[in-house]
Amino acid sequence: MDKEYKLRYLPLFKDDLEQTILYIADVLKNPNSAEKLLDDVENEIKKRLQYPLAFEPYHSMRQRKHEYYKIQVGNFFIFYVVIDDVMEVRRFVYSRRDLDNLLP
Repeated sequence: MDKEYKLRYLPLFKDDLEQTILYIADVLKNPNSAEKLLDDVENEIKKRLQYPLAFEPYHSMRQRKHEYYKIQVGNFFIFYVVIDDVMEVRRFVYSRRDLDNLLP
């Protein structure tokens, strides 16, 4: 039997995602793209929840208590960790940012 994982979102992830969606919808005047991105993010997280440890960890110069994993959605990365039976989604960042400095 497969292990079931719970899903938890950090407030930082929610803030990252909300700022990005609002920027695309309001500043770039593209609400359809913003909605599609939101749907894609939700779908990819739900797919990953089935087997969150089945992917290669994100390689970083930093030592961390929990290994980070990433999901790519378009030009963005979703970062998460797995703690016991919880997939904790921590960050949503543009792929060209300095990722090591953004991840706690």
